[in-house]
Amino acid sequence: MANTTAVYARIDTTLKDNAENILAKLGITPSSAIQMLYSQIVLQQGMPFELRLPARRPTAIGDMSKGELDRELQKGIDSLREEKDYTMEEVDALLAKEYGI
Repeated sequence: MANTTAVYARIDTTLKDNAENILAKLGITPSSAIQMLYSQIVLQQGMPFELRLPARRPTAIGDMSKGELDRELQKGIDSLREEKDYTMEEVDALLAKEYGI
């Protein structure tokens, strides 16, 4: 038998339950998932995913891929088809709320 040790962590109950439900559907035990994470940390010499704060500002059009731009333009077209319209004041309020601008 392999030499093993216990890892103890306190996490939010809902987060734990949601994650374990997904792991169960994948046929992975929580212990196996933690083993995988630790293995990737060793292989990557750090976290196996990017850690950064989310953008607080809208993305400039020049920074978007063609696919991203197409999706955003389609949202506008869909909004027009659904006859959703916004006043300038509503747009300003949405931008202030979502991006602080």
